[in-house]
Amino acid sequence: MQIQLSKSSLILSIIITLLAAIASAGGIWINNLYNDNAFVKSAWYTNDIITLFVVVPLLFMAVYLSQKGSQRWLMVWMGLIGYVFYNFAFYLFGAAFNIFFLIYTVLVSMSALTLVLQLSNSGISNMASMFAKKTPVKWVSIYLFLISVMLFIVELSMIIPFLISGTIPDTIKLTGHPTGVVFALDFSIVIPVSIIAAILLWQRRPWGFIMGIIMLVKGFTYGLVLCVGTALLAYSDTYGKWDPLMPMYIVLVVGGILGCWLLLKN
Repeated sequence: MQIQLSKSSLILSIIITLLAAIASAGGIWINNLYNDNAFVKSAWYTNDIITLFVVVPLLFMAVYLSQKGSQRWLMVWMGLIGYVFYNFAFYLFGAAFNIFFLIYTVLVSMSALTLVLQLSNSGISNMASMFAKKTPVKWVSIYLFLISVMLFIVELSMIIPFLISGTIPDTIKLTGHPTGVVFALDFSIVIPVSIIAAILLWQRRPWGFIMGIIMLVKGFTYGLVLCVGTALLAYSDTYGKWDPLMPMYIVLVVGGILGCWLLLKN
C-alpha cells in the first residue's frame, strides 16, 4: 500500500516552501533585516543561502514527485519539512526581533502541523513492509545513535563548566543571546528523537523508518549550513578561525546522505 501526500499537506507544503523562500531571500538581500551582532548575522546569512538554494528547490521537487507517487521523495519531503521546523525555530527564538517575526512563527507552527497531518493520514503500519529485508537498518541505526551521543557529549561539555563554576559557554557569549537556543533545541528535540529513531529503526518498526529519514535529511541539510557557515567565519574578520567541530559537521553531511541512500534505495 502506497502512502499518499494528502491534499491538506500539499497545500500547506506549497505555502511553507514559498514562505521559506521569502524569508531566506529577504535575509540575503534586505539590508539591515537582522538586528543581531556580526557573529549571529553571519549564521543567519549562511542559513538563508542553504535554505534558498538547496532546501527550497528540493522541497519543490519533493512535493511534485510525491504527487506523482514517489514513495522515496515523500519520505525526503518529511525530512525537509523537519528541516524547516528546526531551522526557523532558531530564527523564532534566537533572532533579534525583526519584520519577518510573523513569517518565522507561521513556518515553525505550520511545518509541525503539516507533519502531524500527513503522518496521521498515512499508512504508517505499512511503512516497514515497503523496505526490502536486506535494508541495512542496523548500520543506519548505529550512525544515528553515535551522532546523538557525540552531540550530547559535545554540548554537555559546554554546559557542565557553567553548572560547576558559572562559566558561560563561549557559544552563548558569541551570540550575545541570554539563553542557549542551540542547546535547548538539540537537547529537547534532536538528541532524543535521533536516539528513539535509532532504536526503532534497529527493530524495523515503521516509526523508525520515518523518524530515521527525517533526522537523516535534517542532518544532511543542516550539516551543510554548519559547514558553509564555519568556512565563512574562518575567513572573516568577525571570527577568523576554524571551528574545531568542523569534522563532526562533515560527518553530519556525508552520513546523512549515505544514510538516506542506504534506506531509500531499498
